[in-house]
Amino acid sequence: MPDLILHHYPMSPFSQKMRSMFGYAGLPWQSVTVREFPPRPHLAALAGGYRKVPVAQDGADVFCDSRIIAEEIAARAGKPELALGNCSPEAQAWVAKVDLDEFFACVLAAGNRTLRRKARESMSLPGLLRFAWDRIKLGRTATTRIVGLRAARPAALAHAARVEAALTQDFLFGATPNHADFSTYHSLWMIRDQAESRMLKDLPRLNAWMDRMQALGDGRPATLTIDAALAIARQATPRAIPAEHRSDPLVGRTVTIAPSDYAQVPSAGVLAGATPTRWILAREDAQVGTVHVHFPREGYTLQPTER
Repeated sequence: MPDLILHHYPMSPFSQKMRSMFGYAGLPWQSVTVREFPPRPHLAALAGGYRKVPVAQDGADVFCDSRIIAEEIAARAGKPELALGNCSPEAQAWVAKVDLDEFFACVLAAGNRTLRRKARESMSLPGLLRFAWDRIKLGRTATTRIVGLRAARPAALAHAARVEAALTQDFLFGATPNHADFSTYHSLWMIRDQAESRMLKDLPRLNAWMDRMQALGDGRPATLTIDAALAIARQATPRAIPAEHRSDPLVGRTVTIAPSDYAQVPSAGVLAGATPTRWILAREDAQVGTVHVHFPREGYTLQPTER
């Protein structure tokens, strides 16, 4: 089985969530570095309008959203605890909160001089301004409530205190990590490790847990160029979809699929399959030919575009 390809950038928190999962799984993977904001023409060829990062790829199959990518890592590594659907209801409820409300609070709270310096080192000044404006627009169009700048630090500290209280074992829900640990880690990683902030310094259990998560590493990445990733997609054929996943009445119809929370830019294509947890969209693009794009059903909307 070929290694998964991850399209990501270094300071992306959700990309770090995936990199840490690769580390825990001990898997090799191929790394394609993308710019921090659109346009990203090669990702448009692979995933259509979808604009969130990271995106993963296996040949001509493209995986959008960290939940779907986590399922792919879990299946390859034989570690079912990485797939959110295999976690307890308590862990799933925890993730539903930390991947939205707590995530935005932590990212905004991390915005100090150190983080701004690191951003300037990775982007030109015009790029940095475009990145800032892009994120402002995302916030304005989001359907989920995003905490304001003034409230971000208190909200992040309250979240960190809840994590501290929850850590009665080595990891949040037991002696080994599951999806909830990785969802919680990546936003706190922005505060402690990227911003190098001391706002978490008085939380010993949280810091010991973050050290354990950091020690998992990022797996075994190998650098891949954008052109090589596109060539891999072009030369591959999407996975066969079992008959039981082609029984949905919308299969075969032209549809759009988009996130329902923020960055709600739709991807258009023909619905090729539907499972209880994901939609599979067939797309045609001149650069890559036919690709199947996998989206989670939860947190996404599907709209038929023809009667």
